[in-house]
Amino acid sequence: MAIKIAPDKKKHFLVAIPLGIILNVFAQWLYPFEPANAWLFGFVSLVIICYGFEWFSLITGKGHYDFIDAVAGIFGGVLGMTIWWAIDRL
Repeated sequence: MAIKIAPDKKKHFLVAIPLGIILNVFAQWLYPFEPANAWLFGFVSLVIICYGFEWFSLITGKGHYDFIDAVAGIFGGVLGMTIWWAIDRL
């Protein structure tokens, strides 16, 4: 049985993939010899950005607040970070 995923969740997931890559590259630039700190900085930044947009929607009333949008963005960002990690290890 296939689960239907809303189109806006797919959009959040797909947009977060390059965001995760960009944040990971920036974090590795900030912490070049500390990969654990770089990953942690990138992940925390990703969570703040993804949930920050949802929080902004909740406070201002612009758009709609949906926590699962932030979760989809975080999953996509972690995938992007993983892709960059794999490319960087080549």
